[in-house]
Amino acid sequence: QVQLVESGGGLVQAGGSLRLSCAASGRTFSSYAMGWFRQAPGKEREFVAAITWSGGSTYYADSVKGRFTISRDNAKNTVALQMNILKPGDTAVYYCARRRAVYAGPDVLASGYDYWGQGTQVTVSS
Repeated sequence: QVQLVESGGGLVQAGGSLRLSCAASGRTFSSYAMGWFRQAPGKEREFVAAITWSGGSTYYADSVKGRFTISRDNAKNTVALQMNILKPGDTAVYYCARRRAVYAGPDVLASGYDYWGQGTQVTVSS
């Protein structure tokens, strides 16, 4: 059983930064692409960023491109999301997720991921 645990959320003023981290259990972490999604109240869960199993390629939603950076450390079984120049519209619960298939490329759809963390709240005040 895979467990994903997010941390690093909090309250920050617009223009500020936060770094989210996701720790994964299991010995096959390095074989799976990982993604970050977010869900604001009353809205659908949306794709934020993803990274290939090797860390060699990254993908971003247009809304966060240039402000957020996803990275991973396969030796430590962690994936991180560095969020800069935060905006009130970034307020949401942020989730990390593991891609369904081994060595598959990232997916922007939530249905492409099978394990999810419990989420961490990010609140950006204006």
